[in-house]
Amino acid sequence: MGVRKDLKRAKQRSDLAARVHTELIRQDGVVREVRTAAFDSASATGTTADIPFTNAAEAPDAVVLRRKEAGTWRPVTAAAFAREVTAAAKGLIAAGLEPGGRVALMSRTRYEWAVLDFAIWAAGGQTVPIYATSSAEQIAWIVEDSGARFVIAETEENARTVRAACASMGDQPGLWELDSGAILELARLGKDIGDAEADKRRAALTPDTIATVCYTSGTTGRPKGCVLTHGNLHAEAASTVELLHPIFKEVTGQVATTLLFLPLAHILGRVIQVACMLARIEVGHCPSIKPDELRPELRSFKPTFVVGVPYLFEKIHDTGRATAEKIGRGSSFERADRIAVRFGEAYLDKFLDRGKGPSLGLYLAWALYDLLVYRRVRKEIGGRLRYAISGGSPLDRRLNLFFYAAGIIVYEGYGLTETTAAATIIPPLSPRPGTVGLPVPGTSVRIADDGEVLIKGPIVFGSYWNNPDATEQVLDGGWFATGDLGELDDDGYLRITGRKKDILVTSGGKNVSPAVLEDRLRSRPPIGQCIVVGDNRPFVGAVITLEPDAVEHWLAVRKAPRGTPMSQVIKDPRMLADVQKAVDYANEAVSRAESIRKFVVVEGEFTEDNGLLTPSLKIKRHAVARAYEQQIEALYQG
Repeated sequence: MGVRKDLKRAKQRSDLAARVHTELIRQDGVVREVRTAAFDSASATGTTADIPFTNAAEAPDAVVLRRKEAGTWRPVTAAAFAREVTAAAKGLIAAGLEPGGRVALMSRTRYEWAVLDFAIWAAGGQTVPIYATSSAEQIAWIVEDSGARFVIAETEENARTVRAACASMGDQPGLWELDSGAILELARLGKDIGDAEADKRRAALTPDTIATVCYTSGTTGRPKGCVLTHGNLHAEAASTVELLHPIFKEVTGQVATTLLFLPLAHILGRVIQVACMLARIEVGHCPSIKPDELRPELRSFKPTFVVGVPYLFEKIHDTGRATAEKIGRGSSFERADRIAVRFGEAYLDKFLDRGKGPSLGLYLAWALYDLLVYRRVRKEIGGRLRYAISGGSPLDRRLNLFFYAAGIIVYEGYGLTETTAAATIIPPLSPRPGTVGLPVPGTSVRIADDGEVLIKGPIVFGSYWNNPDATEQVLDGGWFATGDLGELDDDGYLRITGRKKDILVTSGGKNVSPAVLEDRLRSRPPIGQCIVVGDNRPFVGAVITLEPDAVEHWLAVRKAPRGTPMSQVIKDPRMLADVQKAVDYANEAVSRAESIRKFVVVEGEFTEDNGLLTPSLKIKRHAVARAYEQQIEALYQG
């Protein structure tokens, strides 16, 4: 209950409660545009390259990061971090990095990423992130298209892939390997370069200077390089910090800390890192988002907040269910789940002055299941976690309410690489599960006549690298056409309803957005991944995979032999009945004409390795449709 009481207290503080000012523009009685005023204190001064040095000058002993060494999280002060950044920057200058030159950085999320990103900027350069899982073909395209003169790879295997990718290039980029001591090597290279040279490079930067060229992971076609400036990054980071940090400090009364595990090659993880450095929020790094590898790190680091994707929250919830069933308390978890949704709904109504709040009976039921279930969920993710930010795709509303009842407030946001991550986010004192919130300060959101979401503001990118035609297609008068479909409610909150290019049109002429169905399907065990099909077909169908951990647990509960072939599992009537329950839940959100009539459960998974997911875990719909073409055809036969 602590986090909710603190949030109520924070709401009562007028200086916190009245910080977000929005303007609504209506057309025919419907909200078509919402504008959120910028915070005066969030205006860009200097560049993101200055952040480590400002921190070192103003608070040299402040702990800004924690680095795991020999199983222990060692504190890194602002002064120590600035020294490491300077040493690496001087090494890059000594190696021949020119002002405006590009350095490709291929690594998982780790401490060195932070050092090198700021070092590249301090040397006057531009960072070109590459996912650590990228193929040689993808690397070759990004390095050649961006004109990167240097590549820093994480592992020996990554370095081999980079060499293979660049073998045919006339001008081979310089290559360093993190695991072979790239940071130390750069420090040695730059030992004869004076600090004044790095200071001069950094001083020459302006908010309009390009900071990074981020290549979209892309579900179709070649990735496009989004050109983001220091001004873009600073506007996003500063607005996010000003919006959230004062509330979170009031809510928790704790020193804010976070464990970053999203890929730093993705703009969301990257901007969160910049924002945390700006606010001097302690940051740790974890290279994996896989639940079994991430959970021990969460327990040891004990963050007060995290930034994740719905997949993470789904797996935490599923783990709680599986643990309860293993000890014979599966029915208790199901009741706890239902109680959490009811309690969360009622408490939110009270908080937002829409109702009386939970009844005495509901409070007592919540207190019981807090002892039996919810506290175990909190313990699973470190015990100190009080709030979280979720992005990438919509989070199931019931799941959001479950975490709310468990004492963890999840704020959803929405954005793209082209908007420097979050373009909208739930205001801390006005939660509204089921939406992705209001525009971040300084940003406007408009709904076009065809339902497409348009975004304008200092967070919007200026161009695609070397691609003026693509730029012209999505930018018009400062408005960025996202390709997503959405709607604004009466208070200006945005709800994403689908992807414009993914809309299915059945042979009966019904337009269907698959996102709503797919998001709800994936939130229910034992579903792993799925796609909804039905374009030019008589009805909507679905191709579904099973989550391996959920299958293992399903077999154990039913005392079936471990290692039962998946070919048998997907045909088991009991499993198909459980999948049908998930389908029924998904269908509750749509009309009958839009509902899934038939589905097929297939072996295997949609993964990045088999080419069916992008590095940011988006489904490559056309690739999945090709891979399971026969199964899809079978849905519509007979």
